[in-house]
Amino acid sequence: MRWMWIDKVTAFEPRKRLVAVKNVSLAEEHLHQHFAAEGALPACPVMPNSLILEGMAQTAGILVGSVHDFREKVVLAKVVSAVIERDVNPGETIRYDATLERMDDMGASTIGIVERYSFVDNAWAPVGRIELMFSHLDQNRAGTEFPEENFVFGENFRTLLEGAGLRKAGVGAGVKADVKAS
Repeated sequence: MRWMWIDKVTAFEPRKRLVAVKNVSLAEEHLHQHFAAEGALPACPVMPNSLILEGMAQTAGILVGSVHDFREKVVLAKVVSAVIERDVNPGETIRYDATLERMDDMGASTIGIVERYSFVDNAWAPVGRIELMFSHLDQNRAGTEFPEENFVFGENFRTLLEGAGLRKAGVGAGVKADVKAS
């Protein structure tokens, strides 16, 4: 993953559930264009829904990848449904709660709940629900050759998991899925 849209893994139940958070800050460049001031209208920065969706895809993708200790190249295959009902503003935290619904050799399906924490209201509030399907690229390549190294779960990803209490396995073996459940 080149761009990380989650900051920290906060809970992990192997083969079941993974929760991650993202702090939304005005320091993020994409907020300055979404939505910039126009004419008499003031700026109204909000986290783009497409990036909220990507944050859930990364969270759920980590959950799916953990099942096989990150040896499979897990890629998003389909957005089954995505309903985002509220905006997320700078100064709020997004919580992605991904649950594994189905898993087999070809891939997996997940259901994710997105919430936001407002420090003004001092509470979590629902933002939306996202259902995703993932493919194990090595199992579904139909004759296409991919590099042996796992280009999906790269160094930034490993740093994120180590911060969550997950540790690296041997060189090239992926990441061990033994984490302190929060």
